[in-house]
Amino acid sequence: MPDRSKARPLPTSVVDWIITKRDGGQLKPEEIRRLIDGFMRGSVADYQMSAWLMATHFAGMSLEETVALTDAMLRSGRRVEHGSDSAKVDKHSTGGVGDKISLCLAPLVASCGVAVPMISGRGLGHTGGTLDKLEAIPGYATRLPIAKFKAIVRRVGVSIIGQTDDLAPADRRMYALRDVTGTVPSIPLIVASILSKKLAAGLDALVMDVKVGSGAFMRDGRHARALARALRAVGARLGLPVRALLTEMSTPIGTSIGNAIETAEAIAVLRGDGPDDTRELTLALGARMLIAARSERSVEAARRRLEQALDSGAGAERFARMIAAHGGDARVVDDPARLPRARERVPVPASRSGFVTEIEALALGELAVALGAGRTRADQAIDPRVGIELAVARGDRVERGQPLAHLHLQRRSHAPELVAAALRAFALAPERPRRRPRVIAEL
Repeated sequence: MPDRSKARPLPTSVVDWIITKRDGGQLKPEEIRRLIDGFMRGSVADYQMSAWLMATHFAGMSLEETVALTDAMLRSGRRVEHGSDSAKVDKHSTGGVGDKISLCLAPLVASCGVAVPMISGRGLGHTGGTLDKLEAIPGYATRLPIAKFKAIVRRVGVSIIGQTDDLAPADRRMYALRDVTGTVPSIPLIVASILSKKLAAGLDALVMDVKVGSGAFMRDGRHARALARALRAVGARLGLPVRALLTEMSTPIGTSIGNAIETAEAIAVLRGDGPDDTRELTLALGARMLIAARSERSVEAARRRLEQALDSGAGAERFARMIAAHGGDARVVDDPARLPRARERVPVPASRSGFVTEIEALALGELAVALGAGRTRADQAIDPRVGIELAVARGDRVERGQPLAHLHLQRRSHAPELVAAALRAFALAPERPRRRPRVIAEL
């Protein structure tokens, strides 16, 4: 395909930029900067930006275009300057079901001496959000002024907040359009969205958890690897080293799906307990964060240090300090029963005996939304009390009538239909399935 960006006069109309992308051409960095600047100033209308996003979704972007877009989105707002010499490292997940890893990972890594300034998001669709889980803790404030965010990072070593109005505001406005125009899955747009926010947070390095499987945005390994490579390439061009793990997301992570119960599971991990896969992902990602911060040189040494922090209770203590700094009830770390609870706990009995061969993450994520634990629109409220508690794992042998899960509900009025929907997420067979590791590859 010829490079239409060569020997082409610089257009002054957004229509020209839309046509260029529509026809498979490339925009120059100055054109992308002017497009984003015009969008933020109001000279580029929402419908025009939507058209450009759709054209970009189909035509793709070169590395140079993606770098320019990320930089322009970053420059649409301010950039946090933490003013300290300690390494600042964050982790970002592309979204999953039962993904409470940030809640145990961030304080654990901070307890090992690495600063973790984390800007997280809310759940949308079948994927859960870190902010929603934290807000299940009574009093925890996710909206803080940047000055307080920086102060907590300096004092506690970790702070998890939501995106503020002045950090990459172009991303927030563009994502709202992508969400309603079907352009969320575009790899260049995903890269620019993630990295513009992370660069704005003042990071020195980033570890990516790129989910792959039926419950992830990236359903197959080819696209997941392409996303990971693009994140690394764009990050390198903008001075942000990025490490990436590909992790399995066909089955939910851990045993809980829902906000309060996922928070309780994260606390269990920090207290040296919790499901094996939740703990394993926490250690795998945490090890890469310590290496990215140059705090350890090998995965083995980093894991040992993290395990020591779990065994000593240092990770749990750091989580309690972060909660208190955000105005939350830090007593939940010692007493998770203080988290909100649903009134009803309804079993989902197995219809026959056999081995559990599949637990469909997508189906259970969508059911959690139907229960009220998630949202399909950004303006919807959620109920932190409701959710799904798994009673079995993939590979377990079950007998007919044995609970496969429990639904945490506020009312039993629709329990039979909800139980039937949950039951459809489980597949049983006479033979035990082959083991499926959580960590697939490192890029």
